[in-house]
Amino acid sequence: MPTSFDQSVIAEFRANGGKVGGPFAGGDLLLLTTTGAKSGKETTTPLGYVRHGGSLLVVGSNLGAARHPGWYHNLLAHPSVRVELGADTFEALAIPAEGARRDALFEQVVKVSPGYADYQAATTRLLPVVVLEPARPGEVATLADKLLEVHTWLRGQLRNVRAEVEAHFAAGPGDPPGLGLQIRQRCLAFCQTLEFHHAGEDGHLFPGLAPHHPHLAGAFARLAAEHRTIARVQGELAALLADVGAADPRRFRAELDRMSAELNAHLDHEEAVVLPLLAGIPWPPARP
Repeated sequence: MPTSFDQSVIAEFRANGGKVGGPFAGGDLLLLTTTGAKSGKETTTPLGYVRHGGSLLVVGSNLGAARHPGWYHNLLAHPSVRVELGADTFEALAIPAEGARRDALFEQVVKVSPGYADYQAATTRLLPVVVLEPARPGEVATLADKLLEVHTWLRGQLRNVRAEVEAHFAAGPGDPPGLGLQIRQRCLAFCQTLEFHHAGEDGHLFPGLAPHHPHLAGAFARLAAEHRTIARVQGELAALLADVGAADPRRFRAELDRMSAELNAHLDHEEAVVLPLLAGIPWPPARP
């Protein structure tokens, strides 16, 4: 739960298009909404940020305390987050930087906000630097557009994870140890979004379409069966992500190859069957 002080900052931020007074007056501030690692409930936290290209950097300083802040533990469990910046709200992927990249980004943050150096000096804990990568949705006018947007995101994240894995293997001779947080966060976000997407299709989309298209009963049954096959591969990936430091990278790459083959074939098939049925349905749906 946000503190009473945080709640007052959040209220002022939202009431004034991102502008606040007090200790944050004139500073760069955003609101980060994460999903609780244990509770599953959303929590919003005001944080300072630094721009880095098209991304935003936030630091888990916790004012130099010995423990990481709660929002950092939350995003490790649920990498997909929501960001409020000024009057804009958007979804983002939260990826903690590691090693030399973390150090370089922290130096960049300190140049803009020197106070973070004081927080680092106050603790032996290495302050995490988190990169927030905003999602960039396309034009969505129909339910077909929305489905294609989700599929495009899933395909893109899977490509990103595969590229990270290949870079991991190319980094040095021999079997590289573990997987690293960057691979974990991207793959975890992909797996969680995929699970949510398929649950929505199985629970709502397909049952809603099937009575109107009885000639496609076999196609819907096949799509549901493909979901179950993909879920088994997803389960293998999730088990490997549980301990990225000890995970076997070669087994992870093999499971990722399986996921890539199964999912891309499934998405191609689903788009051929379902997109024509959704093209005339407006998105977002009209309010009753």
